[in-house]
Amino acid sequence: MQKEKIRKARQRRNWRSRRKIFGTPDRPRLVIFRSGRHIYAQVIDDLAGVTLASSSTRAKLLRGDISYGGNKDAAKSVGTAIAKQAMDVGIKAVCFDRNGYRYHGRIKSLADAARQAGLAF
Repeated sequence: MQKEKIRKARQRRNWRSRRKIFGTPDRPRLVIFRSGRHIYAQVIDDLAGVTLASSSTRAKLLRGDISYGGNKDAAKSVGTAIAKQAMDVGIKAVCFDRNGYRYHGRIKSLADAARQAGLAF
């Protein structure tokens, strides 16, 4: 029961922030999802409804480098990987959608790594 309350509260926070954030072709949305074991990131163009780039701790490129996907080091490597993929597609600036999570810990380290790799928020 407690997990369901937490999930619904995060969902409400996500809806509140999603009213303001919208990904366009010029500035797509960088969405984060985290579970207990993994972290996922996608760059989405909401106008076309298309995912332009994606990366996670379960991706084949990162799976060998990461021993455990639920820590800050794994989030940093996912952040650099998503920034490189976005730059390859031609995206330099994104809107950051933290998906209802607090900007803290893994979310913050992923965002900082993406910024250091050249992605502008």
